[in-house]
Amino acid sequence: MKESLRAQLDRMQNRLEELNAQLASEDIGKDISLLKKLNQEHAETSEVLDTYALWKQAGADLEAARQMREEPDMREFADEEIADAETRLQATQERIEYLLLPRDPDDARNAILEIRAGTGGDESALFAGDLLRMYLRYAEHRGWQTEILSASESELGGYREVIVQVSGQQVYGRLRYESGAHRVQRVPVTESQGRIHTSACTVAVMAEAEPTGDIEISPDDLRIDVFRASGAGGQHVNKTESAVRITHLPTGIVAECQDDRSQHRNRDKAMTVLLTRLRDARERERAAETSAHRKSLVGSGDRSERIRTYNFPQGRLTDHRINLTLYKLQTIIDGDLDELTDALMKARLAELAAERAEG
Repeated sequence: MKESLRAQLDRMQNRLEELNAQLASEDIGKDISLLKKLNQEHAETSEVLDTYALWKQAGADLEAARQMREEPDMREFADEEIADAETRLQATQERIEYLLLPRDPDDARNAILEIRAGTGGDESALFAGDLLRMYLRYAEHRGWQTEILSASESELGGYREVIVQVSGQQVYGRLRYESGAHRVQRVPVTESQGRIHTSACTVAVMAEAEPTGDIEISPDDLRIDVFRASGAGGQHVNKTESAVRITHLPTGIVAECQDDRSQHRNRDKAMTVLLTRLRDARERERAAETSAHRKSLVGSGDRSERIRTYNFPQGRLTDHRINLTLYKLQTIIDGDLDELTDALMKARLAELAAERAEG
């Protein structure tokens, strides 16, 4: 590791001590905005320094294993320890370099996750339900909070569309790679002859807009409709006009929510989704100005526009963006996405490094 990088990490250690002192101050709770900012910086700084500690431990283990190798009867064991330490040393250094890259400020935001059934009819809706459970389990694994804001269920128990709010540390930074078309290959429960079918869903992950400051909306630009909710929810939800649909007239962007009994809460949820969609549209517009090749966040749901394939008969998952294939599909479906996400983040690190080299 370069001395300049070590010096930067030492400075971060000093900064962490300053943050600890600031967060321990009795007056910090009076400024919620500052408290949130300091907590975020503390979490990011701690992650870097925790990884640095792992790097130093790997270095110490490597040195100890090399000394052990001088003993003739310990060489085989020492060689295994050396290989393990070298792997950890490389991995932790790459992780540190990634964490120290200029951050996209959106990475620290909460996210709005949208899953929509695409080609494949009922099987696509069932797969949308599988994806929803996968993301909910992943969120639980990472200690994030989730809330379903809107859901349109299919007759067989899947989802035609479901929208989830995910809150926690670095939510968007890790979930952003899920945006795109997901293809599944398996024998549907509705298939009587055991034939493998292919269907697809689209996933959109958007950085959640702040309630104030991100997007300014004039009340005159909004049309708010209330209506009786449809579908599951019991008698009450269907007999009162609790469902809310908000339309942003200048853009035609619509958000609705009918999952709560309270019209007020449905309105708040719909407004959160609307603000996030408006902010996302603005950011995609900006990105399009600098990259003419940028694809749509959601895509059409067509099988040809896929980012990932889930092949159940072979127990295989393939991410086509980085040509990664993992034969642990059930584990991933059960919510263990870290290996996949880490690989995508590592690929992004390589892209950013290449961009810096060209610049």
